[in-house]
Amino acid sequence: MRTKRPVPARPVPARPVLFAVLAVTTAGSLLLTPHTAAAEPAPPVTREGPAVDESAARAPESAAERALTGPAGPTADTGRTGRGYPREQVLTPDPVNPADKSIKLGLTPYHAIAPELNALQRLGERVSVEVTGRSAGGHRLYLVTVTAPETAGQTRAQERMRELIENAPARAAADPAIKRGYKAPVFFNNNIHGNEWEGTDASLKLIERLATADDARTEDLLAHSRLYFNITANPDGRIAGTRANANGFDLNRDFVTASQSETRAMRQIEIDKQPAVMLDLHGYVNGTLIEPTTPPHGENYEYDLFLKNTYANALGMETAVNGLGYTPAKDGVEPAQIPFRDQEEGWDDWPPIFTPQYAAFHGTVAAHTVEIPMEVNNSAYDSLPAAELRRRSAINVDVAGAALRATLDFVQKKRASLVADQIEVFRRGAAGAAQVPVSEETVPGVPGIGPEDVYTTNFPRAYVIPAGGASQRSATAAARLVDHLVANDVRVTRATRDLRLGGRSYAKGSYVVDMRQPKRGLANVLLADGRDISDKVSVMYDISGWSLGRLWGATVRPVTSGSLAGAPLRAVHEAAGVGHVAQVAPRGALRLRLDDPREVAALNALLRQGVSVRQAVDGSAIVPASARSRAVAAARTYGVVFDATKLTGTAELRRLRVAAAVTPGELFALREMNFEVTPVSTAVLNAGFDWSAADVLFVSAGLDRGDLNAGARAALDAFLGAGHGLVGRGATGAALNAAAGLLAVKPVEGNGDANGVVRVVNSGPVTAGAPEHGFVYAPVWFTDLGPGVRVEQSYASGDPLVSGHWRALEDGSGGRADAAGRASVVSGPGAVLFGTEPLFRDHPKGEFAQVARALFTVGHVGGGSGEESE
Repeated sequence: MRTKRPVPARPVPARPVLFAVLAVTTAGSLLLTPHTAAAEPAPPVTREGPAVDESAARAPESAAERALTGPAGPTADTGRTGRGYPREQVLTPDPVNPADKSIKLGLTPYHAIAPELNALQRLGERVSVEVTGRSAGGHRLYLVTVTAPETAGQTRAQERMRELIENAPARAAADPAIKRGYKAPVFFNNNIHGNEWEGTDASLKLIERLATADDARTEDLLAHSRLYFNITANPDGRIAGTRANANGFDLNRDFVTASQSETRAMRQIEIDKQPAVMLDLHGYVNGTLIEPTTPPHGENYEYDLFLKNTYANALGMETAVNGLGYTPAKDGVEPAQIPFRDQEEGWDDWPPIFTPQYAAFHGTVAAHTVEIPMEVNNSAYDSLPAAELRRRSAINVDVAGAALRATLDFVQKKRASLVADQIEVFRRGAAGAAQVPVSEETVPGVPGIGPEDVYTTNFPRAYVIPAGGASQRSATAAARLVDHLVANDVRVTRATRDLRLGGRSYAKGSYVVDMRQPKRGLANVLLADGRDISDKVSVMYDISGWSLGRLWGATVRPVTSGSLAGAPLRAVHEAAGVGHVAQVAPRGALRLRLDDPREVAALNALLRQGVSVRQAVDGSAIVPASARSRAVAAARTYGVVFDATKLTGTAELRRLRVAAAVTPGELFALREMNFEVTPVSTAVLNAGFDWSAADVLFVSAGLDRGDLNAGARAALDAFLGAGHGLVGRGATGAALNAAAGLLAVKPVEGNGDANGVVRVVNSGPVTAGAPEHGFVYAPVWFTDLGPGVRVEQSYASGDPLVSGHWRALEDGSGGRADAAGRASVVSGPGAVLFGTEPLFRDHPKGEFAQVARALFTVGHVGGGSGEESE
């Protein structure tokens, strides 16, 4: 057990309290005493929101289009430009928006940021501004660099040192020029949750001070460091007062998938700037929460180096925040807290979906989420007087500023050792060196380290993504995975001829990820299965399993031992093109498999163009030879393969119009597959919905038949009664199925916190071609199957969990033993029900096609859109 310091008036929970309870408690206390300084402090037990979204998504199609078609990285070259510093530009102001939610708090509205950045650049030669991309809502993303002026030659020298640190860390460790002159990179990320505003304002204040200060200490700081400020990571949310961006995505859950343009911009900053230290400013936990975290700790980090520096900087930030003089009695502000020291569990750093945890894989050796104290969002924003909100926001800006300044002090004192530790992270990866388990001996200065903090892994020698043939499920999926790895700065090679590794033979063109590389931790955290951590803690913060190797549709094989010396491998910077259309024999046709979301997107593109497509018995799409030119364009656009076939197909496939009461991630995934989607919900249906504009209904969130008015209920029943079909997911979808009397099944809900990668057995046409693994969050299974119900997929027998966290409930029910062997996906006349999460946060790409097949299966019962085709 970790020894905790006593914190007066702040209870430390034995286990986390779910957010729903926390939100009610906090909101209730605020409403009872709206003019007092603050509510009683709530235990810091969740990152402000349930992982399973219960509200229906409403994001506009234009936001999805920006995220899907935007560049993989920033629009500006944030890396090697050959230019010195400052890099100034005059930013065109945005139109004034009086509805910007930050105005009520006395904070900087988004439209005022560009003019302020223009003014800051005019203060001297220390401030540079670049635009790193655009948000889903179309707003510019600003990166500010503060450093002492550099000539182009000096900047090139800094870049050479940065590259040496990553690419030749053993040489870098002995390089006196790096010890003497390398500027330590520091990254401050602000406002990633749009309704946690104050980090932006604190950063703008600090930038102004640094731009004009003429004291020796500031000059020394800027001569030996570069400070990078992501002014607002989520301008859509800042303006609208929402946690999510315009697509409804929590950006601080998106780093494994990088589905959103804002996330990709932050990812590229991490790669190009390679920060040794970073802060991610959030709100609101009273007292101020400063990481490092509770267990479990990510097993792929060099955690000894990370903990040493993160804890040391946390102590400095704690002193600075408490030194501001705010008190519980006078201001409603509790003393700061450090979860590693002060909590047992509930605030972990296991998944790399959070900004600081992701940063660690790019060499950041001190990385923190900092949760400032005074709640001003959600119910508080709506219920408290403006004067009270502004008082609280002013305190929050002050607290955030103290954390920023303390971090600069830490960097100034520890620059040499921070850079040395970053070099050591990369050296271990490149050399294949063993991780160092944490203990009070290996990490001196951090008290209370126990066996519960020790997480390490055995890295394989390599991973192979086989080329073609029976060894690879999908060339399209393999190419997507390779491009994703490369975009994350993972090094990938390709075999120039057939080779043999780990006792297996692989064809020419297979991809190999050599795990002796600087960022081996990132490669492994993306590709490995992960592990079952159910016995480690009682509940997890967020997801606990996410393996791209299992969930993205490509075959990935670890090579546990052996040498790659002499292997015929060539480094690649992108996957080889796989789009191809076969030559068609006379009276032949083209066959498009529907096992991958890009194949579904290509099909829907052809259907929108009016191409006549039929479905084969195996579920694939048969395209006539007359549409070859359009197939060629689709193959090029989506990277898919059209094979020659003599099959003619059976049922005609028509363009589907999907009415969807689903989560933001599911809505985005449907649009990624080019479905024509209209978001609906209980409220939308009660307001009057034209069902003639829909062919099929997909429900997972935000639609309860019992809450519909009589007219809306009758219209919904008529739609389903006409055979248009329902695809349901989770408890909400199953409840609508039961209310509508479609499939005779009994849904059983598992532990609502359970999540991870599971083994499944596919047995029906909806899941044909799907991987043998799925993803679950709050899993559901189906029993008591009635006549006409088909089992499309089951949880594997024995123990279905591969990686993640899935415990039984206190009464012994809801565990994976109960789910083992049970149906996870079922179908029948007019409906398909999923107990898994095949579209979760746009992540498990290999599962998407199951939903597409389900929609086509039940949607065409009612005839589809029926438009003419060629």
